[in-house]
Amino acid sequence: PVSGTVLVAAHRGDWRHYPENSLAAIRSAVDMGADIVELDIALTSDSVLVVSHDRTLDRTTNGSGKISDHTYAEISALFLKDSEGNITDCRMPTLYDALAVCKDRAVVNIDKGYDFYDLALTVTDALGVTGETLIKGVRMPGEVGAKFASHSGNMLYMPVINAANPSLYEAYVRDGVVPMAYELCWKERTPAVDEMMRAMVASGAKLWVNTLWPSLNGGLCDEAAFGGNPDDVYGKIIADGATIIQSDRPAFLLGYLRSRGMHE
Repeated sequence: PVSGTVLVAAHRGDWRHYPENSLAAIRSAVDMGADIVELDIALTSDSVLVVSHDRTLDRTTNGSGKISDHTYAEISALFLKDSEGNITDCRMPTLYDALAVCKDRAVVNIDKGYDFYDLALTVTDALGVTGETLIKGVRMPGEVGAKFASHSGNMLYMPVINAANPSLYEAYVRDGVVPMAYELCWKERTPAVDEMMRAMVASGAKLWVNTLWPSLNGGLCDEAAFGGNPDDVYGKIIADGATIIQSDRPAFLLGYLRSRGMHE
């Protein structure tokens, strides 16, 4: 937390130029210098973990129906759509393939995927990237501790805290558990949010803030930065103690941080 470097997490990869969660989007995010690539996973009917935010195929591919009702062979024959709904030549990748692109170059943050933790761990272990993989969730510290105790090695884990319902954060404080980082989301900026931020950073944890859309950050979002003065958005978040920012405009954010000497 005391480092002058601010890490950038690319939300679903570089989805403005390639289909979200595609290998092309992931590779582009890594190539531009993103430190973390956020992705989501789903499970096929034959137990293959694929990279997809949705549990259905309709929005992101030229297929339809639930991912869980299709085999990987069926899904791999489909094509991904871009952000405007156009069909591309990209295919839905497996978690293994996505991790392989990032290996030794960027941390992978698995967002929607804690329910598949045991199976995902076999994939990260097979590639030797368990220590480079961060999974997040809203589970109580005791539950996560019990899950992790059943394995000899584990991914990093980050709790997602909703400032409007601080019971999860309070459980971490009560149990004396300091995670690598807290992801903090707030819709309205209040003195309680300010205090929570200060306490999180003071505990030794990193503070992860999402600038994806206004309801996650009280309006301090990527579009406000892109259309205005980024100091009023990213600068404010950094002044609050955030050292990890998840963005839908990773290239723009990286440019801003580099101009301030906060990223290589």
